[in-house]
Amino acid sequence: MFSSISRRIFLTALLFLMGMLAVQLAGCSKPEQSNPRLEGQIYGTFWQVTLPGSFSEERIAELHTGIVEVLQQIDASMSTYRDDSELMRFNRLPAGEWMVLSKPLLDVLLLSQSVSESSDGAFDVTVGRLVNLWSFGPEQRPLAIPDEQELQQRLAQVGYQNLELDIEGGRARKHSDCFVDLSGVAKGFAVDEVARWLKGQGLEHFLVNIGGDLLAGGEREAGQPWRIGVEVPHEGLPAAHHVLPIRNMSVATSGDYRNFFEEDGQRFSHTIDPTTGWPIKHNLASVTVLTPDNASADAWATAFMVMGVERSLEVAQAEGIKLLLITRENGGWRSYISESMEEYVGSEMASELLERR
Repeated sequence: MFSSISRRIFLTALLFLMGMLAVQLAGCSKPEQSNPRLEGQIYGTFWQVTLPGSFSEERIAELHTGIVEVLQQIDASMSTYRDDSELMRFNRLPAGEWMVLSKPLLDVLLLSQSVSESSDGAFDVTVGRLVNLWSFGPEQRPLAIPDEQELQQRLAQVGYQNLELDIEGGRARKHSDCFVDLSGVAKGFAVDEVARWLKGQGLEHFLVNIGGDLLAGGEREAGQPWRIGVEVPHEGLPAAHHVLPIRNMSVATSGDYRNFFEEDGQRFSHTIDPTTGWPIKHNLASVTVLTPDNASADAWATAFMVMGVERSLEVAQAEGIKLLLITRENGGWRSYISESMEEYVGSEMASELLERR
């Protein structure tokens, strides 16, 4: 048995050792990370979120989990690569049959129809069966020029007018056996949803990047905008041709150099013209659109890629859209910008964009 004095000495020593252990554990804890980049894979591409500032590992893990949940929810709703997605259930419905949709899917379809109308059908989500026929969709057909008869059969099913939305009822139906493909807008919607979720977490400064579609919240550091590179192929590899400073703005780029195949020396882009059923053939290599929300930028980038230079500039002027086009000309590159883009970047940078070859 310990005496009372011995017990006091023992307790004092024990408390001292516990205090030293606490100090050591605190010293061994991992420091906060500065400007962490959260990342992963989704929709057959990458996602990244860059966060200025310092964050604990626990906070980073919480944010990573939340972002993944947002992305997975959209995938479960809008993927054409998942048979169990909400969109694929809609695509399997016979023409004329209504289906009640979730609000996110209905919102994306409403935006898509709006861009379709404003672009005279250059953007059209009912083009899915043509995309699949040209080997750029989930059917994974052989990389070859399709049979003309089958192409015409599928083209006859295309047309945004064949998609009817009942806003009050929150439902939609098809008037033909069309296949709705949201690959030209869903990724942009996902960027917006991640940004919205981050803001709900109290974050004001961030850069969301999903497969090259970006939304910049706030600044990368005090007084400094985010700087976004606009790529063109250089010796077979993408390289930044322009760098745009942006704050609280989204960027979507569409190019004919990222997804294509060649046959008999002819290059076939993944961008399908909904009016002809064929991949685009003009010299427009890259389209970059700036809008506050990325879903709109994503859809418009596809529409402008179909239109070509002259028509794109006309529509961008009418719609007040910030637009940068890069074409292949005389073995090099030439850039065009809309008036709204010139106003946004300023006259000095506008001159640099136009002069860069």
